Amino acid sequence: MSYENIVQKLQKDEVVLLDGGTGTELQKRGLDMVPGAWCGPVSLKNADVLEKVHLDYIEAGADIITANTYASSRIMLREAGYEDQFEEINRVAIETALRARDKSGQKNILVAGSLSHMIPIPEGTDRASKTPPSTDFMEESFEELAMLHKELGCDLILLEMMKHPERINMVMKGALKTGLPLWAGFSFRENESGELCCYDDPSISPQEVLDAMPPESVDVMGVMHSSANITGRGIETIQNVWSGPLSAYPDSGFFKMPDWQFENILTPQELLDFSKEWYGMGTRILGGCCGLGPEHIEALSELKS
Repeated sequence: MSYENIVQKLQKDEVVLLDGGTGTELQKRGLDMVPGAWCGPVSLKNADVLEKVHLDYIEAGADIITANTYASSRIMLREAGYEDQFEEINRVAIETALRARDKSGQKNILVAGSLSHMIPIPEGTDRASKTPPSTDFMEESFEELAMLHKELGCDLILLEMMKHPERINMVMKGALKTGLPLWAGFSFRENESGELCCYDDPSISPQEVLDAMPPESVDVMGVMHSSANITGRGIETIQNVWSGPLSAYPDSGFFKMPDWQFENILTPQELLDFSKEWYGMGTRILGGCCGLGPEHIEALSELKS
């Protein structure tokens, strides 16, 4: 399936399934996460396990699988002491996803490169450091990884966990240079008053986050790595500024660097029930994020019939 085929499916109002969490699935299968860079460097010596994760998502019904590159920019690898292996780590991650597609025999599967604006997170927390790297280093790092996705053959780029206006501007500079289709997933939380806010900073409103993303630069907008309980509200917020295809891929559990905490995980049926609500709101691209696995995507395959 070429990217144009996915576009046609969406134009026909058909459901497109993303995969579920990749890093958390590696952890669930017994691999150790890396302090400072979470799942980023894990691809290097565990391509066999990573390949099986991708194959399991394809078998579960995913139309798009995502390379394990969310946490492997030079920024994150430097923090963890792997900077000199930047290209090797990301090449393994991307080529493993491409190889899984080939082994599945399903040429219609698309491979997405994951591009975040993740910066170092203090151990035991899930909030970005208050002393970020320099602007120049961040922009260079985001562009470097974006271009590697293009060079190695990804079909599109998922801009994942877009949450900070300034860093959205930085990551977009590099992403746009690839010429690849861009899909943006925004992440929100509730503040103490129960209102939606920026995932990292309750003083930043969802509108400020969305305003940082030029709508003409992306093909899809949606909510990712946010609680299923607030994803619907996030979709409604996006619909105030966006009339194109919508996506929803929530997380379940919570993060404490470097490990995901698998607590109160949604059942596959619960994810399906939520997804039916989002489908009713017009969302046609559905999947899962951290904490959710192939069994959850398999449950969502019901929506494709």
